[in-house]
Amino acid sequence: MKICAIDIGSNSVRMAIISDGKTLYKAISTTRLGEGIATSALLKDAAMERTSDAVAAFAERARNEGADEIYAFATAAVRSAANGAEFCAQVKNKCGLDVDVIKGLVEANAGLVGALGGRDGGIIDVGGASTEVNVCVNKVSLYARSVNIGTVRLYDLAGRDRDRLDNVIAQKIADYGKFDASPYHICTIGGTATNIASVKHGLKVYDPAVVDGTVIGRDEVLEMGYRMLELSVDEVRAVPGMDPNKADVFAGGCLLLGRVMENFGIKEAAVSESDNIEGYVMLKRGSLS
Repeated sequence: MKICAIDIGSNSVRMAIISDGKTLYKAISTTRLGEGIATSALLKDAAMERTSDAVAAFAERARNEGADEIYAFATAAVRSAANGAEFCAQVKNKCGLDVDVIKGLVEANAGLVGALGGRDGGIIDVGGASTEVNVCVNKVSLYARSVNIGTVRLYDLAGRDRDRLDNVIAQKIADYGKFDASPYHICTIGGTATNIASVKHGLKVYDPAVVDGTVIGRDEVLEMGYRMLELSVDEVRAVPGMDPNKADVFAGGCLLLGRVMENFGIKEAAVSESDNIEGYVMLKRGSLS
């Protein structure tokens, strides 16, 4: 059976084609749905239009490729917006898909399942509007929390100003409380993590096989973030391995990930290409195999 899953995030829309439990490929369209969400309760009309267009295009692509089922789910930008239902109706009207708006802890669980597939350990998922941390041992959750701070929301609040970024991150991280995750195998997922790995390797062409499993250290992530703040956005965009669509929010994403790792006592984490999109499909179909 061929399945398509579409993840409607705050920064990007992603599509995965999965067949017999294996991800054949992923595609991405950066639409910045969560633009301005930190200072407004409403999704912007233009952001909804370009995002719903991207979802419809991915749905058409999946149907043309013979997908038996198509799932679409949305995360923090839609669940926190006062007009989230309007966006979902727009998607339904354009391509017939019902959008599943998942809660923060469901998102955290999907990320954990996707990255670890039932194995012990934890995940950090820095998204566009929220960041999830989840640790599970013997299928028992030891810690799980979603906090409304991500790369797009952070950029809205602090731009690329070092002091403002540090202050906003410190304030938001307090919402996690304290939990020592250092004894556990930790994976980090999402666009910030994979982009860090791509930059670390200096990839001219993004290669999931190279990115997957890359170990990134807390100190190198923070150093990368501060170093990127010394460059203009155009200079960041030209850095080997950089996703040009994330150049403006990348430094803040590095600092956020690094400080989350610091808060939980994590010195290093492994980047996982498998993430909440695979996890969502596993949970939807009631299988971790």
